[in-house]
Amino acid sequence: MFFAYSLRFRDYVSVEFKANVNSNEYRRSRPERWRTLSICLTALLPLALVGIGQAGPSWESTLTKDPPGNLPELRPVRATYHFGWSGFTAGVGDMHFTKTDDKHFQLEATGRTIGLVRAWWKLDASYRGVANAETLRPIESKQTEIYRRKKLVTDLTFTDSGVTRVRSEGTGAKAAKPFNFPGLFDLHSALLYLRSQPLSDQSVYRIVVYPATSAYLTTITVLGRERVTVRAGTYNAIKVDLQLKRLGKDLELEPHRKFRRATVWISDDANRIPLRIEAQIFVGTVFAELQAMRFDQDKT
Repeated sequence: MFFAYSLRFRDYVSVEFKANVNSNEYRRSRPERWRTLSICLTALLPLALVGIGQAGPSWESTLTKDPPGNLPELRPVRATYHFGWSGFTAGVGDMHFTKTDDKHFQLEATGRTIGLVRAWWKLDASYRGVANAETLRPIESKQTEIYRRKKLVTDLTFTDSGVTRVRSEGTGAKAAKPFNFPGLFDLHSALLYLRSQPLSDQSVYRIVVYPATSAYLTTITVLGRERVTVRAGTYNAIKVDLQLKRLGKDLELEPHRKFRRATVWISDDANRIPLRIEAQIFVGTVFAELQAMRFDQDKT
């Protein structure tokens, strides 16, 4: 609105000047016209200040501010997942969630492509995330990706004000400019926080997640409850919709170039374990499904 007023004011001054610049009336009334200019500028200044005051992105006001819920903390657990694309298994992953001696939550995960997919696209990946057990806020994470011809390592360090990133390829390491945004989550801490919430039907949660190299506005909508069968068994499940918007340089929202949306089924019990994920991406639909699960204190 401020810029619209500015353009109209510019056009007004230009027309008046051209119409009167060669007239005696213009020269005689110059003081009056300066007074008019002063009045116009005085009227426009508050509009400019309002425009500056509203420069922050409006989506920030929609973020979920609720503290962590009172759901009992997750017990140490090991889980195996199968990943697929177009109906066949393309990869496997193992995850181990624990609580460390210094009372931090830790998630360690490894994954790799298998079979025909590995012959075409070789990938071995590992992840380690550490979060505060009381606040469920991220502390640090490390992600390693080993492809056929290159290796990428991404280290993230989180503070109350944002995140710093160091990314290395081969023997060289490059530190990125810190991303300053309070209340960030990484993948691990986002799962912990959302798991702790009531997740009542039709509820909506919006948080900002920084998984590796960019931040995303993540919107989770609880669609309802249903029964679902996966390789690990049949469960009562919470069905949720997941959508992502990338945060641009000036925190403007941009569409994700590869990810469209996902549907996630979570066990409807005290554990809240992800059972199945179906994601619509640029190459079609990919999925992850729970193959097996065992809590550390259970007998083998």
